[in-house]
Amino acid sequence: MLDKLKINGKLLKELDFGVIIVAIIIVLFGAINIFSATHNKFGFYYFKLQIVWLIIGLGIMYAIILFDYSLIMNYATLIYWASIIFLLINDTLGKVTNGARSWISLGSRGIQPSEFAKIGMIIILAKKLEDMEGNINNIKNFLVLCFYALVPMALIVIQPDMGMTMVCFFIVLGIFYIAGLNSKVIAWGFGAVAAAIAVLWNTPVMQGYWKTRLTSFLSPEADELGTGLQLISSLIGIGSGGLFGKGFLKGTQVSGGFIPEAFNDFIFAVVGEEWGLIGAAFLLILYGILIYRLIKIAHVSKDIFGSILCVGIISTFMFSILQNIGMTIGIMPITGITLPLMSYGGSSILTYFISLGLVLNVGMRKKKINF
Repeated sequence: MLDKLKINGKLLKELDFGVIIVAIIIVLFGAINIFSATHNKFGFYYFKLQIVWLIIGLGIMYAIILFDYSLIMNYATLIYWASIIFLLINDTLGKVTNGARSWISLGSRGIQPSEFAKIGMIIILAKKLEDMEGNINNIKNFLVLCFYALVPMALIVIQPDMGMTMVCFFIVLGIFYIAGLNSKVIAWGFGAVAAAIAVLWNTPVMQGYWKTRLTSFLSPEADELGTGLQLISSLIGIGSGGLFGKGFLKGTQVSGGFIPEAFNDFIFAVVGEEWGLIGAAFLLILYGILIYRLIKIAHVSKDIFGSILCVGIISTFMFSILQNIGMTIGIMPITGITLPLMSYGGSSILTYFISLGLVLNVGMRKKKINF
């Protein structure tokens, strides 16, 4: 029985331990900053929870790399539609938080179905492209892929969760681009999205506070005590950190509670204020190493499914990092996108470790192992 829980030695040699080590370092660095943002009110509570999520995440990652990822490909349709059902349950019974029905309550905790639907979407697109032998420019194939991409995105828009919708859009864009979709189609796609936003802008789907959040970054000073407060406080904190930062637990914006969601969406503001440019650069270097190693695995995959699976996950990391850090420094609209592996949150941490487990699985089985 225990033998089934062990990884074969030949496969273990193919495991990229660098990915695991860097991911753990990022989570631990995040936990330290979460503690800094929450210790005045909650002590070690959120710090301990984040460590628990790390341990659970590592356990799930280990379980994923135990079996060949081709098994996941075989169950791609089931995984996808299960995630869609999960989203439907959320859209009808979910808890409204910050104006969006994005969470299902489980006792004192909550789970965010869209985080898991994101993975389900990546898996089904990779499976379909494998079945299509990568022929994305066939009109029938392209429409099939669009259908599988649009279903979860539509259900996420209904919540409405604009941040996760943006993440899913750029995941699909990354997959379609790497799969070789004609550039003219991509350009038309951007045009269609722009038109859709223009239409939705004046409908009940796009609520007033969402419009404000998406545009307030352009001129936060226009409402310093309202919609612009979070960004202005973030900019003050990051700017005051200078080169070396004010020091751990010494951030005035953070410890004073002036930055809403500092332990979650705005965790980068904590890094900037307390660790300065050096700390921010350290974090970005870690992300760079992680993404570089994930790209290397995508390059050596033995099949289309594995490559596209990796591309979808790499796209998730890249856009989420860009969007989250961008919104804390005022160059991107403010949305509820977490900073990968840094922000507090069980659903976020677990889905990122699931994602990393899938990529590691592809890398471990990039060639046939002879026993």
